[in-house]
Amino acid sequence: MLKVNLASTANLITISDYMSKETKYTEDNIRSLDWKEHIRMRPGMYIGKLGDGSSADDGIYILVKEVLDNSIDEYVMGAGKTIEISIHGSKVTVRDYGRGIPLGKVVDVVSKMNTGGKYDSKAFKKSVGLNGVGTKAVNALSSFFRVESTREGKSASAEFSQGNLENQEFLEETSRRKGTKVSFIPDETIFKKYKFRNEYVAKMLKNYVYLNPGLTIIFNGEKYFSENGLKDLLEDNNNKEDMLYPIIHLKGDDIEVAITHSKTQYSEEYHSFVNGQHTTQGGTHQSAFREAIVKTIREFYSKSFEASDVRKSIISAIAIKVMEPVFESQTKTKLGSTEMGGDLPTVRTYINDFVKTKLDNFLHRNTEVAEKLQKKIMQAEKERKELSGIRKLARDRAKKSSLHNKKLRDCRIHLGDIKKQNYLETTLFITEGDSASGSITKSRNVNTQAVFSLKGKPLNSFGLSKKIVYENEEFNLLQAALNIEDGLEDLRYNNIVIATDADVDGMHIRLLLITFFLQFFPELIKEGHLYILETPLFRVRDKKQTFYCYSEEEKRDAIKNLRGKPEITRFKGLGEISPNEFVHFIGDDIRLDPVMLDKEMSIEQMLQFYMGKNTPDRQKFIIENLKVELDTIEEEV
Repeated sequence: MLKVNLASTANLITISDYMSKETKYTEDNIRSLDWKEHIRMRPGMYIGKLGDGSSADDGIYILVKEVLDNSIDEYVMGAGKTIEISIHGSKVTVRDYGRGIPLGKVVDVVSKMNTGGKYDSKAFKKSVGLNGVGTKAVNALSSFFRVESTREGKSASAEFSQGNLENQEFLEETSRRKGTKVSFIPDETIFKKYKFRNEYVAKMLKNYVYLNPGLTIIFNGEKYFSENGLKDLLEDNNNKEDMLYPIIHLKGDDIEVAITHSKTQYSEEYHSFVNGQHTTQGGTHQSAFREAIVKTIREFYSKSFEASDVRKSIISAIAIKVMEPVFESQTKTKLGSTEMGGDLPTVRTYINDFVKTKLDNFLHRNTEVAEKLQKKIMQAEKERKELSGIRKLARDRAKKSSLHNKKLRDCRIHLGDIKKQNYLETTLFITEGDSASGSITKSRNVNTQAVFSLKGKPLNSFGLSKKIVYENEEFNLLQAALNIEDGLEDLRYNNIVIATDADVDGMHIRLLLITFFLQFFPELIKEGHLYILETPLFRVRDKKQTFYCYSEEEKRDAIKNLRGKPEITRFKGLGEISPNEFVHFIGDDIRLDPVMLDKEMSIEQMLQFYMGKNTPDRQKFIIENLKVELDTIEEEV
């Protein structure tokens, strides 16, 4: 339930009022911020976007990761094989059994910038965390933060609130096992109305164990462990029956790769890591990997295959370890380093040499896999040539149809007006109808939020070939707006939000759009880019207060909280919500419901069940779930 105080708007100062006042610049304007003030004032510099927990890259998960990174580094250095993590409500606790922080430095390492063991390259040669910053950011952005270290039969602990030291203890004797325990609660004044989603945390933890075979992570009592590294990652994330050939798993010093091709998937899919960090935006290592695969395949078959034909439908993963890696942002989602470090060659040369040797040897020894791969590439070549004419016509048609004027209201990041450093904040709203798209367009943040307008209901694309993406104007323009024709490498928006009415037609449009993405671009969903916009069903207000309610329960609570006679409005569609109201629902208080895949079903099975011809199984599913819903409503009444 979102509450808006109407009286507060009376105190707003207009820009012209502000500019008309004389601005003085004196010594009083100069001030120095201490470490915690700077982090709290500019949290985005340290943890990326804030968010409410509905997105995997929201700040609360970065806080968890920063603490976990230190425990992972202990394991990498051979200290501690088990990490325990629990999340109950808003409280996070991470316990490792590593060496423990030196007791005299427990306070310093979590509260003094540029202080940490990772400056000593002998102790942490290829660490995950950023030198001297990670846990300080967690401390400063938490309403409660406690760190406890145990080593050599002694322990030290310290408690903080918003970065301020509240309590400190030393124990000369303790029976606790050595290691470090950190507990924290993200500050609600920074992260508003947040909620941890266990699915996102679990995915993060799985990546940690894939990258560290032998490590055990226990999350809320559930155990995560991997024996085969990146091979397990691909097997767990994909249906075995959809794999063209068994996973090629290659390992070397400071590098590991896993490769297969999908029988049905159209696009490329990559999982890339550096020093244990999931580089969701790729970087120099992922680019080098893609290049090396193509070069090796061409040389093996002695044919100049098109790069897109070689990589079409590829599902792969790469993990490398680099000395002192350079990332393009504090959240470490894209590698910028070109050097491996030490006496090693460049990242590009190192990966190319490894893939050329190992993959070439594998294909020579596994002729059955080599034959299947060659047939797949030749089939991709044939399909590309068949599509070449229609792709050109589609591109020309997209240009002539004035995409940026009619269908897409772009954001300033892509119009070149502001820097692209805020990529994590970029959002594309996909909506239907002029009134709905008009309301969102007028109320959006023009810097980071764009709007794509659909014309009627999209086509049901289940079972159709990639040809339909170019023949269908809506799909072709949507693909062009997202820039995903050749994969996610240059995806223009981090968040893709389906914004439709909360009625039967709106639900149907959602389903058709999700089908389109699953059919042709499933990695968008796998990588957590697709969401459903939640909008209020009711507005409850009197002369002084207004509540926007997303459920019947919230509506009842709002009525109780009003002092005067309530005026209740039921929103039938997005077009009925004025731009002045819509700004509340797509701003800081935006509610997003992430689209996630069912692990129990393959994408093909899922699409067949929900979008195929009517079957007795689906009829039974609808009847049973409708009965559950009716029983729930009856209980509430």
